[in-house]
Amino acid sequence: LPSPVTANWGEAIDVSTFYGRAEELATLKQWILGTQTRQPCRLVAMLGMGGIGKTSLSVKLAQEIVEGVGGTESPHHAFEFVIWRSLRNAPLVEDILADLIRVLSNEQETEADLSKDLSSRITRLIHYLRTHRCLLVLDNAETILRGGDYAGYYREGYEGYGDLLRRVGEVTHQSCLVITSREKPREFVSLEGDTLPVRSLSLIGLRVSDGQEILRAKGEFIGSEAELEALTDRYAGNPLALKIVATTIQDLFDGSIAEFLAQGTAVFDDIRTLLDQQFSRLSDLEREIMHWLAIDREPAAFSDLQEDLLVPVTKTQLIEAIGSLRRRSLIEKATVTGGDRQSNSYTQQPVVMEYVTERLVEQTCQEILTGKLSLFITHALLKASTKDYIRESQIRIILEPTIAQLLSTLRTKPDVEQKLNQVLEKLQELADQSGYGGGNLINLYRQLKTDLTDYDFAQIKVQHAYLPDVNLHRVDFTDADLAKSVFAQTLGSILSVAFSPDGTLLATSDEDGEIRVWQVTDGRQLYTCREHTEWVWSITFSPDGETIASSSKDQTVRLWDSATGQCFQDLQGHTGWVWSSAFSPDGQTLISGSEDQTVKLWNIHSGDCLNTFEGHLGGVWSVAFSPDGQRFASGGVDQTVRLWEVKTGKCLLLEGHTNRIRSIVFSPDGQLLVTAGDDQSMRFWQVSTGKCLHVAPHDSRIWSVAFSPDGEWVAIASDDQTIKLWEVRTRQFFRTFQGHSSRVWSVAFSPDSQTLASGSDDQTIRLWEVHSGQCLRSFQGHNNWIWAVAFSPDGNSLVSGGEDRAVRLWDLQTEKCFKELRGHTGRIWSAAFSPNGQILASGSDDQTIKLWQVKTGRCRATLRGHTRQVRLIAFSPEGQLLASASGDRTVKLWEVSTGECLKTLRGHASWLFSVAFSPDGKRLVTGSDDQTVRLWDVNTGECLTVLEGHSKIVLSVAFSPDGKTVASSSDDQTIRLWDADTGECIHTISQEAGWVQVVAFSPSIESPILASSGNDQMIKLWEMGQTECLKQLQGHGKAVNAIAFSPNGQFLVSGSEDETIKLWQVNTGECLKTLRAKRPYEGMNITGTTGLTAAQRATLRALGAVEF
Repeated sequence: LPSPVTANWGEAIDVSTFYGRAEELATLKQWILGTQTRQPCRLVAMLGMGGIGKTSLSVKLAQEIVEGVGGTESPHHAFEFVIWRSLRNAPLVEDILADLIRVLSNEQETEADLSKDLSSRITRLIHYLRTHRCLLVLDNAETILRGGDYAGYYREGYEGYGDLLRRVGEVTHQSCLVITSREKPREFVSLEGDTLPVRSLSLIGLRVSDGQEILRAKGEFIGSEAELEALTDRYAGNPLALKIVATTIQDLFDGSIAEFLAQGTAVFDDIRTLLDQQFSRLSDLEREIMHWLAIDREPAAFSDLQEDLLVPVTKTQLIEAIGSLRRRSLIEKATVTGGDRQSNSYTQQPVVMEYVTERLVEQTCQEILTGKLSLFITHALLKASTKDYIRESQIRIILEPTIAQLLSTLRTKPDVEQKLNQVLEKLQELADQSGYGGGNLINLYRQLKTDLTDYDFAQIKVQHAYLPDVNLHRVDFTDADLAKSVFAQTLGSILSVAFSPDGTLLATSDEDGEIRVWQVTDGRQLYTCREHTEWVWSITFSPDGETIASSSKDQTVRLWDSATGQCFQDLQGHTGWVWSSAFSPDGQTLISGSEDQTVKLWNIHSGDCLNTFEGHLGGVWSVAFSPDGQRFASGGVDQTVRLWEVKTGKCLLLEGHTNRIRSIVFSPDGQLLVTAGDDQSMRFWQVSTGKCLHVAPHDSRIWSVAFSPDGEWVAIASDDQTIKLWEVRTRQFFRTFQGHSSRVWSVAFSPDSQTLASGSDDQTIRLWEVHSGQCLRSFQGHNNWIWAVAFSPDGNSLVSGGEDRAVRLWDLQTEKCFKELRGHTGRIWSAAFSPNGQILASGSDDQTIKLWQVKTGRCRATLRGHTRQVRLIAFSPEGQLLASASGDRTVKLWEVSTGECLKTLRGHASWLFSVAFSPDGKRLVTGSDDQTVRLWDVNTGECLTVLEGHSKIVLSVAFSPDGKTVASSSDDQTIRLWDADTGECIHTISQEAGWVQVVAFSPSIESPILASSGNDQMIKLWEMGQTECLKQLQGHGKAVNAIAFSPNGQFLVSGSEDETIKLWQVNTGECLKTLRAKRPYEGMNITGTTGLTAAQRATLRALGAVEF
């Protein structure tokens, strides 16, 4: 029996009603499947005018090949994969290749695994086309081709499709790529031939009999065979044209074909001619609907259309207009899966959508050029709060062509900006009558990359402006309506996400100790809860949705009213960080797991601790109640899972994990327990027996596991920056969700199992469509916690780096940032000057090190090789080497002049956090998550000794100026001094106030001072060998993550989570200067604005906005 075909249909349309094309189907199958005498084709094009039926034919063809309908007696193997994709929204070729490779690799290769190089991606695709028999269909290829005098040439930025077609057509493989297009890509000219494996088929119109079938489906018509034939001929057998004129014949000529033909309508030569005629006959409301459907780019619900209309109409009027457009065959009812909009959603055929989009762009440009605004006010060219992938399409298909046309007419960017400024003046005159104009204008400014500093949008409606990545310094929005506009959020790393039981709310928590609650439908932030003083590791809703429980590093569990955001219960009793909490199914009790190695059971009404369960030999990271409430599970540092009976405290021990367990979840029916953690595996356990049923390997640490409420899926979030979906029934991996740029801390399913939420270290929250893998919405955070500071060798300038991915150079004299270096795609963990001050190095979450020329700010090299974040970098004393410590458990030594990796040092069992050279450059010291400090020989790469004594993560290491002592700081709240030669711990300094993030020695060999900082918001200065603190430098408002001494030792610089950099005089402890980078909305005036919630206003103020 043939193997089943893996079919992936993308946005393929419903072709259950299909007319004619039997000959074309037979020909195409012969080409694609091959015959006894002819090899199958590798590349096929279906060509024809718009509306001729290319899309329907391509879907029908693929379906019949999958089903084995009417195929030739081909000696060749059946297809293993059939993938259909639309290019209607002009995706980049790199994205299409990544998508195809993802499906063909059964989700084993995703965007993160692929080279950015186009040629390499095509090579990888061809690998799969050789090893599997694949049918790939790319519909609507004309959208990637350039309009103009010459056919077959590509739009700017889409030339890579030509490389794809050429290589697929030239290279030997066993698969076939089919494209549909209105014009032939030029690669076919040299590749195709009657006996060659590259062919093209030009579609002509339908036969008269098939045309009659279309007319019968539209209703009753009066006409002879000859008149039917004449009608079909006049419209060249074009199916869409026949559907459109059928409505005209019925509405205006009572179904009489003869009367219609007697009008002598011009000869039909292109579908656009007919669409021009039809558009001229539409009512104003019908035109509005057509424009909105083109903007939406996907099926739109009736309620969405109703909400979009600027001038409200009655439900009856809208129903009548939609009905009229359907009768005209200009819109059609959509077939949408995975949602509740199937019966009430509407869209347009590709040729109609393209036609309307072009009209939209042309009219928008004309209105901007003339200053006569109409459509510019009544329609949003971009919908800020729509799904992410739709918004990206609106940018490509609407905004980019609009800017391109304006530049073509006005020639220069300043001239376009001047014209847009005139539109702004017009909108200021219209004020609250400006409709969608303000949002459209700002989105065009954004696309043009205009500096909006000091722009005035006071009293204007600014709806659907997309502004998370735009600086709006001193922009005036006084009395403006900002409804439906999207701004950046003050998000840190998102540690936990949870849906409310009814799916309307999403709660998130972060490392700033804040809990935010969002409206799922539009992404609006409703409120923020701020009473925790440390990271909030876990949040969960009660079964009735009325309460949110949060667990924090501050050793408390808090209960919040989900309607108001008010805290009504503070559960205290744990003596360590509280990692996790879970409600009982009846919502009356709560369990919490803590670093203090216990699980506590609480009464949520009284706040009393009902029981404490002891047995774990390390911190308890995760807890979960069984669906029947009789048992709960816990897991953590001791690598065990424990199943407890709530009433008796009896415990069943499940063993098998080889490292700490981070997450535990029961299946909805309570029969399975899924656990995952640092051993890079997920385990399925049978609850009744405690037996491990399956071990699913992963390639990195897993932080979070979630079961879908329907019991079909398990999702995992991990260090590899992805969410992965597994099918429970088969225990097979199914899909990868990709888009985060750092580790993913948490994942949760919506109650209907259709949506996934994820929270990441990259300061974003993402909502994903489960059935398609598409990102529906992302909430982009912004903060600028400082993680790196360093003095230049001359002591006159500073470098800083942090959460906002920028490396900044500061002049200490002027206190100004004089260079901002961008290029990293993740937070900056470390930055350092070379000893001669000419080169600057930075290490990032994006797994790279960049070398910058200090004088010019140019990036001279990007060093790649680490497979996890680069936590710290250090130059050797002579400046020839650079050492980097990474989350991939390695240290790498790089040659600065060439960027070559000379050595990789391995030995640590977990992440590295710190690295430092000895003053003579012969040794390295490193600190790790494995709780050890290691000394290495630089020349040989050999580990000289392992220093043990810390009981938690070693966060920082430093050599004393004479090289005889090593200092280390840890999460265990201690600083240790070690003899660098013997490895003996010679001194321990204990701190009660929290972990010690960083240590640094002053450069004085005679009397060095040790500085330390951490989450107690202070910098402490210590004399060598003394347990009493010499001086405390106070002034920061949050944890201090980075410190460094000046070359002369007289000054110290510090960087903090309060987003400031402070310069201190060492001998007096006085703070001399405070530096702060501009926030994105610094000085933005939001006085009197409407359309914002109180939480949104607070967020904007935190990002620099002001109110008077």
